[in-house]
Amino acid sequence: MKKSTLALAVYAGVMATQAGAAGFLEDSKATISSRTMYFENDLREGVRAQDQRETAEGLLFNFVSGYTPGTVGFGLDVQSMLGIHLGGGIDHHTATTSNSFFPTDTDGSSVDSWNRTGANVKAKVSKTELKVGTALQPNLPILVANDGRLLPQSFTGGTIQIKEIDNLTINAGKLEHQAARASSNYSGLSVNGATQDSNNFMFAGADWKVTKDLTLQAYHSQLEDFYKQTFLGLVHVFPIADDQSFKTDLRYFDSSSDGKNGQAAAGYRFNNNGGYAKNVGEVDNKTWSAMFTYQLGGHSLMVGHQDVGDDGGMVWLNQGSVTKDGTSATHSDGQGGSSFYLFTDSMIAQFARAGETTNFGQYSYDFARVGIPGLKAAIAYLKGTNIKPTSGASVGDSSEWERDMRIDYVFQDGPLKGFGATLRRANYRSNFDNHGTAAQNTRISDADQTRLIFNYTYAFK
Repeated sequence: MKKSTLALAVYAGVMATQAGAAGFLEDSKATISSRTMYFENDLREGVRAQDQRETAEGLLFNFVSGYTPGTVGFGLDVQSMLGIHLGGGIDHHTATTSNSFFPTDTDGSSVDSWNRTGANVKAKVSKTELKVGTALQPNLPILVANDGRLLPQSFTGGTIQIKEIDNLTINAGKLEHQAARASSNYSGLSVNGATQDSNNFMFAGADWKVTKDLTLQAYHSQLEDFYKQTFLGLVHVFPIADDQSFKTDLRYFDSSSDGKNGQAAAGYRFNNNGGYAKNVGEVDNKTWSAMFTYQLGGHSLMVGHQDVGDDGGMVWLNQGSVTKDGTSATHSDGQGGSSFYLFTDSMIAQFARAGETTNFGQYSYDFARVGIPGLKAAIAYLKGTNIKPTSGASVGDSSEWERDMRIDYVFQDGPLKGFGATLRRANYRSNFDNHGTAAQNTRISDADQTRLIFNYTYAFK
């Protein structure tokens, strides 16, 4: 445990004792979650030894306290996690390609286990809540904490949420480090391809619920010496009947360089996700996305379109040189695995290179409507075209596509109540060749990916 985490725990324990544990313990919640996961990443071309097949168990303990009484209430949240490797062997761990699933030992195989503990001290005045600590997990348009593998990513820093005005939520904060989803350690904040990092990510924004059906969003963020980003969003749900609705979701990102990134400083360059950049290494992008969802009973049909600007790739907070596939951040998340707030952040690919236009759709069904509560299924398809290579030259209909399928079931009663199982399968294919210099020429690997996950959460009474 980090010294700062231990200090937070001791401090909060003293506060709880002094307050007679009123509120702090009475309103607290504690859970322990188990996630057993089989992960397979089958590269259809290239070095077969880089194929990955591993199984592991993740245990996650969460304690969320209430608040001490008084005008200013204090509390503590603690999160502790443990990853245990169950199988896969050195031949299927693929340490050389930034393993996405489990940390690597000195001999190149998976470590037997790893763990991490973090905590946040929190304070609340009226409807304003402040959190400072090492276990922050934002879920905002400008930063989405990743939970796509065994255990979640977390951040150090401070956040504040203000709800003093009805229907208006203001979020702001400063983050300094992140702990990857397959790491015991905290590291700096960066972008795809960079070898340097920053300890200063600042953000502020608001969600305004104009009516019960319409929400507007506006956020601005800055990763010092890398990029500045503005986000605008609109979400509207039009109720048609008791079991019918039509949802519109519009998202727009405007990203530009900041500090050393715009000065071409070594180590601060963005790889533009392996595609074209008007100014090599510099952040310069505008991306918009529109999604429309029609829901009828248990049926849900979503279609959408995304357009990535011609001047450079879409940028998001990542772990620098530990990129999505170990080279160009195209797919198969590295240990630092990152997420961003677009539908095209799918199982394998991100569809986020300069010039890329993507059409996508998803159909899902909730089987509760036919008497099988807890059972859900979905299939999605995405196709991106017009990808610009590093040279900027035309390569015709350069494209990539991905098909994602999933089925989920959660037991609703009986001795297995709350136990859930998820099967996910994705197929990715690309004809994109990066026609740049000899050092830049890359052929994006095709891949098939399977994830089998078993989840259970126990809540302490």
